[in-house]
Amino acid sequence: MPESRPLDDVMLAMDVVDTLRHQQLLVERELKTDDRDKKMIERLRAIYASQGIEVPDRVLQEGVVALKEDRFVYDRPGPGFQSRLARVYVMRERWGKPLLLVVGVLAIVWFAYGYFVSGPAEREKELLPARLQSQYQLLDQQAKGPVAKERSKTLLEKGNLALQKNDTDAVLGVLDQMENLQSEIDLQYELRIVSRPGEKSGVWRIPDANIDARNFYIVVEAVTPDGGVLELPIVNEEDGRTYQVKKWGLRVSEEVFERIASDKMDDGIIQDNRFGLKKKGYLEPEYTKSTTGSAITSW
Repeated sequence: MPESRPLDDVMLAMDVVDTLRHQQLLVERELKTDDRDKKMIERLRAIYASQGIEVPDRVLQEGVVALKEDRFVYDRPGPGFQSRLARVYVMRERWGKPLLLVVGVLAIVWFAYGYFVSGPAEREKELLPARLQSQYQLLDQQAKGPVAKERSKTLLEKGNLALQKNDTDAVLGVLDQMENLQSEIDLQYELRIVSRPGEKSGVWRIPDANIDARNFYIVVEAVTPDGGVLELPIVNEEDGRTYQVKKWGLRVSEEVFERIASDKMDDGIIQDNRFGLKKKGYLEPEYTKSTTGSAITSW
């Protein structure tokens, strides 16, 4: 095991080397002579003596040797990964706090997204099968007509297929359709023939396909038990489009059309103005007068 040296000796040797480097002309001149070491030591002794510092000869000798061997010299490392890594570490005070701030903000955003967005979305997704089944059971209990029951069953099958495909948007769309169907089933209204001054109770059309024929329509509206008039989606048979209207014309035979026209002409009032009744639990009204069910929405 090498003998340990006093720290003061090492510090003095380092100072000697530093002094020699600052006396560069002295070093270059003395190194050219044969007794350069002796002269360098004498010159160093004089320098330190002028400063009131007593340095042992062995330390001066060691300083001269260390200068020759380039000891106590800092060699700046060349470019490389380790050098860049060291610079990053040294400058941590400059980038550390901003980095911690960014990391903190990202952590908060991630937590908030998980808690307020992805978490509720995942929980809602897990509840979709139960919601779909629950909505179908409600429809099945309240649907009384075959049309309503068949539409409920079709929507359930469509929703289950979407669940199998893991298509959340499609399942939500089916649930919306079920809720709309529920609203239709819950509706109650009476179909009444419009019979007010200045308003038509019936119209007829000449179809484009046969100019010798006439299509007859009775104008009706849906009146709720409390006297309100509903706006309903009605398919116009002339263009196939669906319109939200409060009045529409139901297609009837010429005989029915003439009978209702006669009822109105005697005193301006249609006495038998009920055309049908939509009961809760059903999708279609029960008509009290003969009709094809086809309609027009404008005249």
